[in-house]
Amino acid sequence: MDRVRNYSKELEKKIEGFRKDGVRPSLLLHACCAPCSSYCLEYLREDFEVTVFYYNPNITDKKEYEHRKSEEKRLIKDYNEEVERQDFTGMHSTERAARIGILDADYDPENWLQSVHGLETCPEGGERCGVCFSMRLKKTAEAAKAHGFSYFATTLTISPLKDAKRINDIGETVGRELGISYLPTDFKKKNGYQRSIELSGMYGLYRQNYCGCAFSKKESEEKRALKERTQTNALSD
Repeated sequence: MDRVRNYSKELEKKIEGFRKDGVRPSLLLHACCAPCSSYCLEYLREDFEVTVFYYNPNITDKKEYEHRKSEEKRLIKDYNEEVERQDFTGMHSTERAARIGILDADYDPENWLQSVHGLETCPEGGERCGVCFSMRLKKTAEAAKAHGFSYFATTLTISPLKDAKRINDIGETVGRELGISYLPTDFKKKNGYQRSIELSGMYGLYRQNYCGCAFSKKESEEKRALKERTQTNALSD
């Protein structure tokens, strides 16, 4: 039987090694949105030189895409101001925290739609999502290698609806293929997801109710409508 990996503990041990050696590696972190990245950045800025890579062509609504990107930039601005002031009131951060950079990417939903063609009706978490993860992680890895980063990673593992093993397997495979180190994570562990909700409230972040693509939005809306009908019927019985 394969050993079940504890990605959270693996990351902790890696960070212990960095601190012991007195190094702070550079990390290109793929971020899907500000709420998900809030805890990841709070945690990682203590021991990495983090640059956020905003590459999300799955967000096929341009207005939604721009809104989420602007929220990501606003969060980074607020976090960097905390570092400059050395004021971490309400944060888990310390004086070790470093400024966070951002590397924007081209918005190419057409390429994404072509990649998932034929998978439009797959349920959330199915094959379409696997293609989507691979596409975004590969683009992040290519950018990390091109810009000389030590590692690349993603905030996607913070979601309780996403399988960290699946995401990390894809990341490690892409890293080996392109010759760039992938940083395995499981940010939902140690109350990471709950912390992201707290931080979203602290910073007034926009929290979307679907992953990003039109297909997941449709599925979300259908589930919500079914739940409302069920509740209405129960009240009328």
